Amino acid sequence: MDSSSSMAISSIRANSEHEYMKRECQPKTWTGGLHRVLCMQGGDDDGSYAKNSEAPASAITLSKPLLLTAIQSMKLFVQSEEDSLRVADLGCATGYNTLATIDMVVEGLRERYIKECGVDPEFEAFFSDLPSNDFNSLFRSLAATLSNNKAKRYYAAGVPGSFYSRLFPKGKLHVAVSLSALHWLSQIPETVLDKRSSAWNKGRAWIDGAKKEVVEAYAKQSEEDLEDFLRCRKEEIVEGGVLFMLMGGRPGSQRPDNQLDDSDSRAKHPFTCSMDQAWEDLLNEGLIDEETRDGFNIPAYMRSMEEVERAIERCGGFEIQRMEYQRIVEHSKEKQDEWIRDPVSYGRAKANLVRATLRPIVEAHVGPYLSEELFKRFENRVSSDISLIRKTCFYGDHQNGRTISKSMRYHGATDSSLAAAVAMAPSDLGFDPRQRRHLIRAQLVSQLIRVQLVLLD
Repeated sequence: MDSSSSMAISSIRANSEHEYMKRECQPKTWTGGLHRVLCMQGGDDDGSYAKNSEAPASAITLSKPLLLTAIQSMKLFVQSEEDSLRVADLGCATGYNTLATIDMVVEGLRERYIKECGVDPEFEAFFSDLPSNDFNSLFRSLAATLSNNKAKRYYAAGVPGSFYSRLFPKGKLHVAVSLSALHWLSQIPETVLDKRSSAWNKGRAWIDGAKKEVVEAYAKQSEEDLEDFLRCRKEEIVEGGVLFMLMGGRPGSQRPDNQLDDSDSRAKHPFTCSMDQAWEDLLNEGLIDEETRDGFNIPAYMRSMEEVERAIERCGGFEIQRMEYQRIVEHSKEKQDEWIRDPVSYGRAKANLVRATLRPIVEAHVGPYLSEELFKRFENRVSSDISLIRKTCFYGDHQNGRTISKSMRYHGATDSSLAAAVAMAPSDLGFDPRQRRHLIRAQLVSQLIRVQLVLLD
């Protein structure tokens, strides 16, 4: 074979690869079917949610006292050992956090019923998330956990579906929890993706710092979603039962366009600057076109306490027992120093975090090849700016922060009412009091809203 033939074949291969990438990166119609693709990354490799969920775990850690208080104060239902109690984790994802939460609820209730009623009731635990969730990994972990215990702690079942619609029969649940899930929207507002709309979010992957029309579209979608969630749970939870919610949030002093509070957080947060730069790199390299870049938006919104309160009031039948706002930590000083010595490992860690939360929807948008190319560009961007490591990324202020408590009663159109303890608080790590000293020394990373809802007689 002569050199000209070799060059021709190489050219054909190169052109074929280029055409393949062009076909792969054509904008997909995933935005209209978000419920089919939105999930945390499954499996147990370095880019999985199971290996990158310290932040949600931190929030669960700090939320445990409020959740246990709700369980201790709720109505007693079981009269004999033949009765069963039913608990659900809504937006369960996969990994240790999910199992630790249900274990906490079940054991807390079991201890109370044994002490106060003299009965050891049976429990049914429902793990619910979108159909795309990695239920296989979740139930493999559950089977291993249950096999290590002589007595079966609960009977488990998976419930695939969106928590923005009905998932259970009327009056089915005694306790429902939703932790670090409700800041994910049911869909991206259509106007944000419409070039003809004033809300078109050109050149951005998210809404922090976006123009007013974009933020308003997200806020409206968030409002509708939360009201749908509350109306569905009001039907499914028995009178006297508990709904506990923990979601991403922001302090009321911040406008919706300021989701992240300050310039350092905006620079460092994985949804903002580095993400936009990674998309821009793909565009500049000719791997995608502008339409593909502009068609990707992250379906997340950080609500204020006032927005949550308004949704509860509009839904009717709720009483807010408590409302809190807190912050969670990012990483210890020791970890920060380690990353300063090795910025490449920092970039890799941040890229894995983004993979864990966004990979399924990025793949739905541009396919697996370009998805991985995006995360590589993201990793390079983060690794190349060591100043990011020293920045404090947070949504709220822990040291100068505030804990907000409110008591309110709402009597809606229904015969019964829900009592709600609403709290702005951190996101996910299983609680261990021995960790608190370590957490307080670490950097601050985010704020979330905690909401406890108790259905009253």
